[in-house]
Amino acid sequence: MQENTAQKEPRAWWKEAVIYQIYPRSFMDANGDGIGDLAGITSRLPYLRELGVDVLWLSPIYASPNDDNGYDISDYRAIMEDFGTMADFDALLAAAHRMGLKIVMDLVVNHTSDEHPWFIESRRAKESPYRDYYIWRPGKAGKEPNNWESCFSGSAWQYDAATDEYYLHLFSKKQPDLNWENPKVRDEVYDLMKFWCDKGIDGFRMDVISMISKDQRFPDGPVKPDGYGDFSPYCVSGPRVHEFLQEMNRRVLSHYDLLTVGEAAGVTIEEAKKYARSDGKELGMVFQFEHVGEGNGKGSIIEKWTTGKPEMPKVRAILNKWQRELAGCAWNSLYLDNHDQPRCVSMFGNDSPKWRVRSAKMLATCLHMQKGTPYIYQGEELGMTNTRFHSLADCRDLEEINAWHQYVDEQKRVSPETMLACFNNVARDNARTPMQWDASENAGFTTGTPWLAVNPNYREINAAAETGDPDSVYAYYKKLIALRHTHEIIVYGTFEPLLEDDPAIYAYARHLDGQTLLVACNWTDHEVPCTLFSDRGEGEELISNVKTEKERTLAPYEARAVLYGKAEA
Repeated sequence: MQENTAQKEPRAWWKEAVIYQIYPRSFMDANGDGIGDLAGITSRLPYLRELGVDVLWLSPIYASPNDDNGYDISDYRAIMEDFGTMADFDALLAAAHRMGLKIVMDLVVNHTSDEHPWFIESRRAKESPYRDYYIWRPGKAGKEPNNWESCFSGSAWQYDAATDEYYLHLFSKKQPDLNWENPKVRDEVYDLMKFWCDKGIDGFRMDVISMISKDQRFPDGPVKPDGYGDFSPYCVSGPRVHEFLQEMNRRVLSHYDLLTVGEAAGVTIEEAKKYARSDGKELGMVFQFEHVGEGNGKGSIIEKWTTGKPEMPKVRAILNKWQRELAGCAWNSLYLDNHDQPRCVSMFGNDSPKWRVRSAKMLATCLHMQKGTPYIYQGEELGMTNTRFHSLADCRDLEEINAWHQYVDEQKRVSPETMLACFNNVARDNARTPMQWDASENAGFTTGTPWLAVNPNYREINAAAETGDPDSVYAYYKKLIALRHTHEIIVYGTFEPLLEDDPAIYAYARHLDGQTLLVACNWTDHEVPCTLFSDRGEGEELISNVKTEKERTLAPYEARAVLYGKAEA
């Protein structure tokens, strides 16, 4: 096995932290209107402190007409009425800081809402001083400026009759893209960032930040099966994105001690090294999407929609590649689910009653012992699962609704039954069902009618039941978090992939200062041979999810992490 001969990794608080993502609409409702709010989050801070996490990342809480659940912002300096007031935010921030918890905000500046004052003025006239805050183009031969398809189905261009031009929206038509080529737009963004930093927040998660720079030629994209063009060659990690982020760093980020993570769909490893460069001139880390995308083996029926599950060897190959190639160059983000992904125990593990708890613990071990900053999405620490959709009426997410209308109603490419099966597997609403606090009505989330139906399994899976159970998924996550805070090797040790051809076991070693940490995880529902630990000799078992493990095998969904050697002084 390799030893740690690399230079010591530069220390940073956000490398040593564990991040907990809160989707405010679904976390805790304090006023009984069926929608989670800031006061609800504040009321649950003791739960999060007890879990042991360090940072709370809040999905957008800004003023918004809520076309895309808050990712369409109409005022960056105000709080969405559903969530409360600025006074409620100030109270949350102060309470979190008193408890030693940091707050990271979601920065959504690729686009605004079409109800933002900038856009209202921009669309008023071509002569408006705000016209160039957005991307306007004349049509071509009575059609859109090019063939690009929106991420939410249909054309990425919306015609506006008032000025006889089209505006670009890579997402919803109510989310017009900002024109980052305009220095006044960048000034506005940096100013609003300073507003929040001066309030005392501790960082930003930057929504689709890899898309802020567009190829100014706006050419047609490669044609996809549905007839639209793919915009990604011209908008993902575009020509000036690193110039813009370095400017952002000089103007804002370098003046505060912040955690910064960029959502970077489509990012390559070479690009990631630029975004999260070790000299600190851009961002601290990025989210990559390969391991949750089509390359993980789950296949596709149409676009992102599938009923398949990822194949562990493909997931392992992707994650190991990122571990290898970012080593010494950039810092990794570790996650399996978030507000845009299905529940990880349902997608990557086994959410059947027999195996849910054990496979949830296995996945957590596999992720949290890797090198990088781990992210926990609300309810993941309970082993919350996907829900079940019986009709389109059960859905709230714009992506699902638009996909249904395009692929079922208009193009008739899939049947309603197939689309629902895909929703049950990968729809974003699976992650957005309300947090399951207890076994009372609506899982203790609200005394009203929840904005999205609670998963019916809340009576069995809930925080009240798990916080008092030493064998629960919650207790296991709490131990994993404590181990990361205790053992430097988990944070800073080098990463060595092991058993890379094994069809069932995801194994690796971490090395630091004379110590080796061995981790082995069985991703299957059957026992498999494993001699990694028996061949190594005596070590300290840091964590395992099976109490009576055999010497030379791993039980179904078993995970073990064993530490060997003593740390050098």
